[in-house]
Amino acid sequence: MNTVFAVLLAILILLAMITVHEFGHYLAGKALKFKINEFAIGFGPKLFRRVSKKNGEAFSIRLLPLGGFCSFAGEDEECETGNGFNDKAPWKRIIVLIAGPLMNYLLALLLIIISLFAFGQMVFKVGGVAPAEEKYAEYCLVDGDLITQVDGKGIYLTTDLMSALKGRKEGDVVEFEVLRDGEEMTVDIMMRADCDFKNSEETSKLWRALGIGTFESEGVSYWNVGVENHRFGFFTTIGHSFVYSFKIAGTIFKVLGELLTGHLGLSAMGGPVTTIKLTSEIASQSLQNFLEISAYIGVNLAVFNLLPIPALDGSKVIFCLIEWVFRKPVPRKVEAVIHAVGFFLILGFAVLVDILQFV
Repeated sequence: MNTVFAVLLAILILLAMITVHEFGHYLAGKALKFKINEFAIGFGPKLFRRVSKKNGEAFSIRLLPLGGFCSFAGEDEECETGNGFNDKAPWKRIIVLIAGPLMNYLLALLLIIISLFAFGQMVFKVGGVAPAEEKYAEYCLVDGDLITQVDGKGIYLTTDLMSALKGRKEGDVVEFEVLRDGEEMTVDIMMRADCDFKNSEETSKLWRALGIGTFESEGVSYWNVGVENHRFGFFTTIGHSFVYSFKIAGTIFKVLGELLTGHLGLSAMGGPVTTIKLTSEIASQSLQNFLEISAYIGVNLAVFNLLPIPALDGSKVIFCLIEWVFRKPVPRKVEAVIHAVGFFLILGFAVLVDILQFV
């Protein structure tokens, strides 16, 4: 039953984020007087449908919960009223297209703010330091240290630590800001190994360079580092919420860059099945984890949908910009074919990366 509940929780998160995304398109469309045919939650056969007598808009709830859509008149056919999607000025269409990802981001930001105020910010905590040569004695972390900054850069994610230390060599001294016994301190830490990270998965090199120790549990060795919640002041928390959301967005571009350069394999990615599996595991652990993973998915959806990949909002924005600049649209049939091909490629890629998780 716990597993079923966790999976349903993950599906609920994904459905909520997709619904919010489509609602962003809907709100912008209504504000700019686009004719809307239907707003649907879910895909597939209709479970519920209601049509407004005032404007003919349909609202429906459908069987498959992993999706949803906002259907505008005039996207794929002519609109007799002149208020169809393609009848509107390119800049208005761009606003409608961007509104979906924007709503995802705003919801994610709200969840981050709630999480940071309710529980505090997750900060890396040193659980134990490995024994080392005497030269490291004055330049090492201490058990219980909470790492807040490295070389003047705020630390929110493991990738922040890796970015701040990348290129440092064994013996280099780096300035850290830590919370030690409740007091803010600036300490100099000497690297115990080269920080030559090839991709964001090489965390073992990171912890080794910082002198983090290990511990055994059921015959398995783990790095002795974790996270602890720490509350900052009101305005600092608001500022950190924005920065944290940008950091999450940055990890997406970082991973895509590593994939394109070959530094990260496709096996590191996950499709819908993997996403639901991981989301269910994390979200069911605590309310804080529920808020954190929901925000993470929200930012991911916002950024991913703005990428210039056919079938995504970002690609459609590109076509609108082309029409705006050259005052002539790309032939609608050509654009439709490009988006259709992009959709099937995205679908195929999602299936492939899921299969690689189980091979």
